[in-house]
Amino acid sequence: MEDVKRTPVYESYAKYGGKNVAYAGWEMPVEYIGLVPEHNKVRTDAGIFDVSHMGEVTVKGKDALAYIDHLVTNDVTKLVDGQCQYNVLCYPDGGVVDDLIVYRFGPEDFLLVINAGNTDKDYVWFKEHLDGYDVVIENVSPETGQVAVQGPKAEEYVQKLTDTDLSQIAFFHNKKDVNIGGINCLVSRTGYTGEDGFEIYCHKDEVAKLFEMIADAGVQPIGLGARDTLRFEANLPLYGQEYDETISPLEAGYGYFVKLDKEGDFIGKEALKKQKAEGLKRKIVGFEMAKGSPRHGYDVYKGDKKIGVVTTGYISPSLGKAIGMALVDIEESEMGNTFDIAVRNKRMPATVISRKFLKKDK
Repeated sequence: MEDVKRTPVYESYAKYGGKNVAYAGWEMPVEYIGLVPEHNKVRTDAGIFDVSHMGEVTVKGKDALAYIDHLVTNDVTKLVDGQCQYNVLCYPDGGVVDDLIVYRFGPEDFLLVINAGNTDKDYVWFKEHLDGYDVVIENVSPETGQVAVQGPKAEEYVQKLTDTDLSQIAFFHNKKDVNIGGINCLVSRTGYTGEDGFEIYCHKDEVAKLFEMIADAGVQPIGLGARDTLRFEANLPLYGQEYDETISPLEAGYGYFVKLDKEGDFIGKEALKKQKAEGLKRKIVGFEMAKGSPRHGYDVYKGDKKIGVVTTGYISPSLGKAIGMALVDIEESEMGNTFDIAVRNKRMPATVISRKFLKKDK
């Protein structure tokens, strides 16, 4: 694979049977033992993902809070030290630059975790909006390794490798200087699967050791295939599918993370206020199909009229049926509405359902 980057964990993939593909400019494992068994392992036990391709940018200085709050849609002023927050970066017209997680360590010390394929673009965006703010930003992605341990037994596995009481790290909170098997780590109770678990950061030179230590403790390595089905079942967006420069967070159905009433301005605020006031022209809905297998990019029709496009679709490993999300005209978005999806040039019926695909007890 020419001009494809590799994470520091690359050499470890083969040890666990990794089958690699090119993804967002990186060579990564699509699966180890198979998509469905890996998916089910995360839903019932635990799995470990190499996510060292993700981007990390530090923001430090007396205006760090105001600077970040101006960039993102959520209200960063509500964060306390040791907390994380999901966020969206928007263009002035309301389209999405990227989605990210903001980590607050202190009032002048933050970390932004961004999507791998957008790291360079996002960093340029951050630099373009520095004027007037006393902050220093640094792209620390090249020095940073990251793994994610996800699943109902994630804490049980990782706890055996550290003296830190992981039960004290609340959901969407983080803790620095956690010693995991002799490696100094930043640990957050976050993830991209809809399950409990942790995202664990350390220096790139130690991340392969960390990955193998956790895998050898009995946690199944998981590839990109199951990562996508897991996040999709949990109604979590993927940039380039549920979000892009043409799809706003309101259209994508993540308006909860857009605080139009927060103090101060943020990039895209006026466009999003206008969009909300005038009413959406389209939105992303969930759907199910009795036959056929939906895929990203498949066209959606009502009669002979094209009304939208599938953003994500799969035979759900957890539910055993074909489900998906589609960006459709607003008049076709009501629950129970039916439309057709062009699957290999054949129209297959689909019904609009809730995007809360998984019914979980917690």
